[in-house]
Amino acid sequence: VAVKQVSLGKQPQKELIFNELLVVRNNKHPNIVIYLDSYLVGDKLWIIMEYMDGGPLSSVIKEVHMAEGEIAAVCRE
Repeated sequence: VAVKQVSLGKQPQKELIFNELLVVRNNKHPNIVIYLDSYLVGDKLWIIMEYMDGGPLSSVIKEVHMAEGEIAAVCRE
């Protein structure tokens, strides 16, 4: 598993985080990382999810440059 820690004190729109959790929790798809559980620990939200090699998606997006057709193929999947 992987644990993502989100500092709620630094988030201006906390409701967006909770809405995202609800969407991930209620939707299952083989191409989406599996959400397992979440916990509030102090002012941090710990999100427990399936571990995926390669690091966070945000890092991949910053490092990998894709053509429009490649982006469309990824979105379709």
